[in-house]
Amino acid sequence: MSVVAPDGAIAPDRAGGNHWQQAAETMPVELLRDTQMERLRATLRNAADNVPFYRHRLDEAGLAPDDVTCHSDFGSLPFTTKGDLRDHYPFGMFAVPRERMVRVHASSGTTGNPTTVGYTAGDIDLWADLIARTLAAGGMKPGDMLQNAYGYGLFTGGLGLHYGCERLGATILPISGGNTDRQLKLMRDFGVTALSCTPSYALHLAEAARDRGLRPADLPIRVGFHGAEPWTNEMRRQIEDGLGVDALDIYGLSEMGGPGVAFECRCKGGMHVNEDHYLVEIVDPESLQPVPAGTVGELVFTTLSRVAQPLIRYRTRDLCSLGAEPCDCGRTFARMSKPVGRTDDMLIIRGVNVFPSQIEEVLMTIPQIEPHYQILVDRKGHLDMVEVWIEVGEDVFGETMGQLEKFERSVQARLYSVLSIQVQVKLKEPRTIARSEGKAVRVIDKRPK
Repeated sequence: MSVVAPDGAIAPDRAGGNHWQQAAETMPVELLRDTQMERLRATLRNAADNVPFYRHRLDEAGLAPDDVTCHSDFGSLPFTTKGDLRDHYPFGMFAVPRERMVRVHASSGTTGNPTTVGYTAGDIDLWADLIARTLAAGGMKPGDMLQNAYGYGLFTGGLGLHYGCERLGATILPISGGNTDRQLKLMRDFGVTALSCTPSYALHLAEAARDRGLRPADLPIRVGFHGAEPWTNEMRRQIEDGLGVDALDIYGLSEMGGPGVAFECRCKGGMHVNEDHYLVEIVDPESLQPVPAGTVGELVFTTLSRVAQPLIRYRTRDLCSLGAEPCDCGRTFARMSKPVGRTDDMLIIRGVNVFPSQIEEVLMTIPQIEPHYQILVDRKGHLDMVEVWIEVGEDVFGETMGQLEKFERSVQARLYSVLSIQVQVKLKEPRTIARSEGKAVRVIDKRPK
């Protein structure tokens, strides 16, 4: 059984069934809260001593690290944003000198400077443990093989899943993204039992397998770990039906070190946040005040164990809810819902807040629609317009023009009932919407900036 070491580290539990570190993952809530406060104060001391940005912020707030003695004190701590990280690019938010750094990752930086992420050897070791927890929760164990179709490189996903799989003692197939024919060949030839990739690429693999005459029973995989982009439970059903797997959600972000922040177990009742290493909050994105349990708000994280780059109350911009109800798997960590959108991805259309996930939720409930779509936003005169392009099967396109128009109107009506605004629906022939081997491009906003 796992034990808590004198320094607070948790020894791996290799006999915990669907738990990698059972003592930590099923820790009594009172002990978990005490552990969080102890680690939080250590994080604050590290940040105040070694990151000038945080030293200044804490001084402004009139706080010293040891002033935080309980969870009720936590709300007085300052927030951190992505803008703060970009303002201190590349290494201004690091708490250790270069000689202690063993790895640097970075975001794509498509909207300015990338956000850089630094790791000590201990940070990498912890990351591997958190991914091992993720994989074990999906039933993986030594003897399984994970086909890792996440990209390797500056993106944190590929290497994170790689190290976690090795830490679990399972076999990694580091295939990265793309080359779908090869993906399917090696999956079958090697007897791969688990898959990690974006949910949109999992759908693409399922479609490609079907095109090649393969049934789900012909594929050896039994579990998929999917994240890096929003996806709905209806998309989960499509993946599970197409590949014959349990499709599990995983959550992470580069600023927190990558995947391994939260994960679903096979109960599929929300993602367990690794609360012994991340302190999680949900706040109102406008007032920044806490919201009641179960209420959708902005997800905020504080690192509790990272040494190279401590982050305090980092605003993720992801919108979700948080619950603390017991899970049948025995884990005591809080569970976060699937993100329903982002505060910075939210589309404001004629004064109405619209999230792409709302549109997807509707589309995926309509059997005639393929799991590929795009949302185009444009402005005509002074009015914002939305078009939703959807792929439908060959059987639908074989219908008369009148039937097609009737189908379009029915989809528009269902979207209106959810969004409360009119959108135009355009039917597209099969395979005419571009596929993605990484994150799917769902929204194209052509409005003048």
